[in-house]
Amino acid sequence: MPVEPPPTPWRFPDLDDVDDSGLVGVGADNEPGTILAAYRAGMFPMPVEEDELMGWWSPDPRGVLRLNQLKVSRSLRRSVREFDIRVNHAFPTVLDACADPGRPHGWIDSQIHNAYLALHDMGWVHSVEAWQDDRLVGGLYGVALGGLFAGESMFHRVRDASKAALVALVGAFDDGVDRLIDVQWQTDHLESLGVQELGRAEYLAGLPHLLAQPASAVFSGGERTIPRA
Repeated sequence: MPVEPPPTPWRFPDLDDVDDSGLVGVGADNEPGTILAAYRAGMFPMPVEEDELMGWWSPDPRGVLRLNQLKVSRSLRRSVREFDIRVNHAFPTVLDACADPGRPHGWIDSQIHNAYLALHDMGWVHSVEAWQDDRLVGGLYGVALGGLFAGESMFHRVRDASKAALVALVGAFDDGVDRLIDVQWQTDHLESLGVQELGRAEYLAGLPHLLAQPASAVFSGGERTIPRA
């Protein structure tokens, strides 16, 4: 079971007052209790580039993937079979790969890196990894809270590796319980995989129900392997 951290001393602003950028506010701290409280309130942390402060975001609309809306092309379905999918076998390496400063539009700085490493150690943050010949070639990581998986970042070193990790995650996460994958913002790439946009009000209205769902077995018990389909 995940370890519940001490509660945050911070009080987040009302999301009704958020501007068009989705930025709720800046500052606070990066303690586990603060970050988890943000997710439970419909926000997530991401640095504000221009002043290097931590920003707290709640986009409108929000990019989400309903498990039954995943789009898997025939070529991707073939590619998925080329990977072994593991959970939490190499979380620090996945985090480092996602934080590679050479990646375009990189946003994972040292404060985010350290915060999510701590949350992983407490059992809240997980990696889903694509391996070939015992070599890590892609993956993703995110926060698991009841029926919500808040995806944070993904990377690949061979074609379709990160997509294979997502496909495997959806298959393992889809267990008959109400669950949703939050990807923050929809992009053309994510839209091609079935990600849709959901208004902030609708996202926030459904969030308590998702948080009340039982934890997924795929994220229990430490390291796991997801069987090939």
